[in-house]
Amino acid sequence: MTPLVAVTADHRVVGIHKAHLCVVPYIDAVVDVAGAVPLIVPALGPRLDIPSLLEQVDGVLFTGSPSNVHPAEYGADPAPEYEPYDPDRDATTLPLIRACLAAGVPLLAICRGFQELNVALGGTLHTEIQSLPGRMDHRSLPHDDNDVRYSIRQPVFVERKGCLGRILNADEVQVNSLHRQGVAVLADRLVVEATAPDGTIEAVSVAQAPGFALGVQWHPEYWAKIDGPSRAILEAFGEAVRAHAAHRRGIALAAE
Repeated sequence: MTPLVAVTADHRVVGIHKAHLCVVPYIDAVVDVAGAVPLIVPALGPRLDIPSLLEQVDGVLFTGSPSNVHPAEYGADPAPEYEPYDPDRDATTLPLIRACLAAGVPLLAICRGFQELNVALGGTLHTEIQSLPGRMDHRSLPHDDNDVRYSIRQPVFVERKGCLGRILNADEVQVNSLHRQGVAVLADRLVVEATAPDGTIEAVSVAQAPGFALGVQWHPEYWAKIDGPSRAILEAFGEAVRAHAAHRRGIALAAE
């Protein structure tokens, strides 16, 4: 059977309606590159039965979003200029990350998901990283064409012996890193896998995680079908998901 991947959703207002939604590139990347069936998981917070969810899926993709992790989640004060926030998503993804790691369920955390991974494990964030001395402006280009906004235009330096280095087989790759928040204090369990030219942490893995656990600040989902490094990340996640599915089903068969 094709494995099942949970994909996190935002809680947003669309027109006059509240909605749980995920944009199309994440779904396409799961189907067309990772080779799994996506299941969009609503941002229900404590109403979501996380143990039951993780018993039925083979991996979790933590998506990017226009919203920022609420500063209260990492001990900072909120301010209007740091918005938008999505507290329902925070209340869903942060415990879901911790549960994934405890259960050994493969996870791939992208952009906001990368920031959530750091916060969930006790790290902190810079809320507007472009305002720090010596830092690049990592925000997306102001443009109506998403191909321009998500253009691959920034190098990252990869730790060759790390998890990401083994996936990419490269010391440096070009990426589409678009963000306002960035890692301030790295969580103790996280290992740096890649950095930007200004020293900003751009990729991490979870030390001694029982399953695949990688976070990237950029957006491999957007060009996963045609960009080699982007595709390699989604394929590696897909391989981990299939391995977890095979292991889980093997246990179920043995129990029968």
